[in-house]
Amino acid sequence: MLALLLEQKDGSTVSAVKQVSPDNLPEGNVTIDVEWSGINYKDALAITGKGKIIRQFPMVPGIDFAGTVRESQDARFIAGQSVILTGWGVGETHWGGLAEQARVNANWLVPLPQGLSSRQSMIIGTAGFTAMLCVMALEEGGITPESGEILVTGASGGVGSTAVSLLSTLGYQVVAVTGRASNHDYLLSLGANSVISREAFNDASRPLEKQRWAGAVDTVGSSLLAKVLSQMNYGSTVAACGLAGGFDLPTSVMPFILRNVRLQGIDSVSTPLDRRQMAWQRLTKLLPDHFYQQAVTEIPLDHAAHVATELMENRVTGRTLVKIK
Repeated sequence: MLALLLEQKDGSTVSAVKQVSPDNLPEGNVTIDVEWSGINYKDALAITGKGKIIRQFPMVPGIDFAGTVRESQDARFIAGQSVILTGWGVGETHWGGLAEQARVNANWLVPLPQGLSSRQSMIIGTAGFTAMLCVMALEEGGITPESGEILVTGASGGVGSTAVSLLSTLGYQVVAVTGRASNHDYLLSLGANSVISREAFNDASRPLEKQRWAGAVDTVGSSLLAKVLSQMNYGSTVAACGLAGGFDLPTSVMPFILRNVRLQGIDSVSTPLDRRQMAWQRLTKLLPDHFYQQAVTEIPLDHAAHVATELMENRVTGRTLVKIK
């Protein structure tokens, strides 16, 4: 089978597409013929070696994939069944989806929802799944379309662009934040009501600033998240799912105790099965048809390493889909 294999040489990560024997696949009770995968930010960190993502070498990256069951030792899955996998350390500690086959634990798999193709599921991917969890967190925080404007940071990326589309479909007024002026029209086409530059959040934030946002989906973290928190309305909710800007949070407790702001962390790696299935069912129903054309770039497996480098340089818009088979 063909696989993008990461190896370590002289302390550096080296990637190459190679023929690998299926006998080398890790332990698991379900073997999948992978059809589609993607390049996520975590994959880009792993492939370029810029982040301490890989725990052991050699490793096949790819934190999500979709395909059909080849063999199963678990009664919940049968040969020929279409499945999705996101998270669970796949592509980090367990060989992932950037290969023609994968062998995994059945507990990590979700049956492909009716009405969704394998290709569409990977256009959504981990990024879209995470975005849906963020939207659900806002809803559970009591934020409705009538509450006010919803801010989405890092809106040009996979999570941000899907969040913009989902929120717009649900009737929210969405303000998208991006560092690239060239993406304004793209974000408006996804449903954003307005687009503002990331530069507007570069100033050091005071503990509290003018109230502006009823809710927020933050994919960046660090000082940008601190700035967003200082501008949240009383009783608002922020769903935080990323740390592209850093893992620190230079803020105070004032937004939380004086404005009753809720900061909800979003983990998409170990989400329980029932919540996973709920999120995928909602994604299937909510995302409009045009989302699948506007938010995706399709590449072959041997282009994955190049795109990973572009992603680290902030030169990728939307979701990058990798055609495996």
